[in-house]
Amino acid sequence: MDTLRIPDKLASRLPGRLGDRSDKGVVSLVRLHGVITPSSGPVPRAVLNAASVEKVLERAFSADGLVAVALQINSPGGAPTQSALIADRIRGLAEEKEVPVLAFCEDVAASGGYWLACAGDEIYAHATSIVGSIGVISAGFGLQGLIERFGVERRLYTAGRAKSRLDPFLPEKPEDVEWLRGLQDQLHEMFTMWVTERRGDRLNTERDLFTGEVWTGARAVETGLIDGLGTPRSVLADRFPDAEIVPVESRRPLLARLGIGAPAAAATFSPVNSLLGIAEAAEVRALWARYGL
Repeated sequence: MDTLRIPDKLASRLPGRLGDRSDKGVVSLVRLHGVITPSSGPVPRAVLNAASVEKVLERAFSADGLVAVALQINSPGGAPTQSALIADRIRGLAEEKEVPVLAFCEDVAASGGYWLACAGDEIYAHATSIVGSIGVISAGFGLQGLIERFGVERRLYTAGRAKSRLDPFLPEKPEDVEWLRGLQDQLHEMFTMWVTERRGDRLNTERDLFTGEVWTGARAVETGLIDGLGTPRSVLADRFPDAEIVPVESRRPLLARLGIGAPAAAATFSPVNSLLGIAEAAEVRALWARYGL
């Protein structure tokens, strides 16, 4: 029986896969879309974290004939640690493979989304993109009145006076708020240092860019937060006219691609999981809604 053979033309377009090396250079295009969070639970849009992008980044940087990697970013931000882990992985692979990285902002590259963009050696955006938000935010609810209204008695036992700090079912304490602001200041300083390190003298030092403000792509050029306006197709065609742009996407499991199998969430349904899923979905939706999306 004849063995299956992948056509040369098709095989040469598979980054880091089977086939002959392409006689053309390759620009791997990676889409980074979603809220940045360590969770992978049920949410209405995609999420980003170090684990979810690891394989796709490895494939993107392993393409035969690689001349550059392009990042197509659409994210309102999220967890600072996951933002840093993804960005560090991108920089590590870029230095290992010795290829440039170009970042492209879509609807929004704000907060952690802009942290990811700074992993690029150059950053581009559409004139209407929302860029920036170099700051730190924390949000929560005060629910102590709610449980009292329904006659619920909460019992909390701790060892260590700081273990119940900022508990949503306890009255807020000024010393806890002061502690949180100190933590935010540390994270904000790290964010500022990262942007300054990556953007260098391209930043407009006459403006305070680290207030958490956002700009359109058109204004972000003036601030030095991005290098220019353009889309991946237009910029990459100009910069690498002889290269082929190859999208690199995450692989879904075979059963999922065939439409077989129930969602994992259904197998672990419980009232608690359901409530957590609703809360998580609301948080994700709120992050996008801040930018009118």
